[in-house]
Amino acid sequence: QVQLAESGGGLVQAGGSLRLSCAASGRTFGSWSMGWFRQALGNERDFVAGISWSGGLTYYADSVKGRFTISRDHAKNTVILQMNRLKPEDTAVYYCAVTSSPSRLDLRLLYNYWGQGTQVTVSS
Repeated sequence: QVQLAESGGGLVQAGGSLRLSCAASGRTFGSWSMGWFRQALGNERDFVAGISWSGGLTYYADSVKGRFTISRDHAKNTVILQMNRLKPEDTAVYYCAVTSSPSRLDLRLLYNYWGQGTQVTVSS
């Protein structure tokens, strides 16, 4: 069992930045790949970014490439999503998740555990 807790969401103006954190506890953290997804009101939950268990491989949705950065800290059992140059269309609830899959981190169905989510609102 893995427990995940997101933090760092909030309200920011367009062009601003936010830093989301996901703290993991439970089973060995280092053996899991991690991902961030987001769900806007009325939409499906979409892939945002993913990172391999070693942290050496990262993946991004086209809509966030060059603006968002995912990283992980094994010592702190934490995954970070640094979001820069935010746009109103980035407004959503952001979820972190873990998967035992080493690849296709963009596939929501491969994730085993999910956090409760944190709201990000970007005003224009």
